[in-house]
Amino acid sequence: MADSDRLYFRQLLAGRDFATHDPVARQMVNFVYLIGDRETGEAMVVDPAYGVGELVDLAGRDGLRITGALITHYHPDHVGGDLMGYPIEGVRELLAVDGVNAPLHVQRPEAAGLKRVTGASDSDLVLHDSGDEVTIGSIPVRLVHTPGHTPGSQCFLANGRLVAGDTLFLEGCGRTDLPGGDPEAMYESLTQRLAAIPDDTVLYPGHLYSPEPSATMGETRARNYVFRPRSRDQWLTMFGI
Repeated sequence: MADSDRLYFRQLLAGRDFATHDPVARQMVNFVYLIGDRETGEAMVVDPAYGVGELVDLAGRDGLRITGALITHYHPDHVGGDLMGYPIEGVRELLAVDGVNAPLHVQRPEAAGLKRVTGASDSDLVLHDSGDEVTIGSIPVRLVHTPGHTPGSQCFLANGRLVAGDTLFLEGCGRTDLPGGDPEAMYESLTQRLAAIPDDTVLYPGHLYSPEPSATMGETRARNYVFRPRSRDQWLTMFGI
């Protein structure tokens, strides 16, 4: 079976595809992703939040079992915890699901934030550096460290798909004015670290902040205003804090 046939990939919108009765999920419009190998039945969940049991069940109904979680960054709307006084389900609940062994794959600079927000322990985490590869069954997923929104933000590249979390949206990019944000690092991530991603790669963002849920990187680079500045100074003038 070719990798393109083996790849299992689902984009799920919180508040619509699961956690439908959660008003915070409907307001935050987070995307959660399931990436797996149809042949081996293994899958990982990207940024589990809101309806964790539903996510495990959705994968199970498709014949897959959750064997890990890929974490783009530590903010509670992506991994659970307290969001402005609202409790959000996340990795804590995933780790407690009977029969699920789901280590959390995170960039090294993000570990402290993830543990603080979710209560996860060192033994729950697998620490990575940029360029590391995680294999789900026989499906390789490359981890790309893209700091700027947070120090350890990362994107996941799998078979022509880039799951970008809050690093890059179809329109705009992640905020850099929150704790740990860094406008200069974001500029570097967008214009250097993601520069090697081919134009025909499909971008899958962390939120539905645009009419379409995905677009090619070529379309995004042509249309997204964050790519209009032609220098670091221009970019910082427009987006620096």
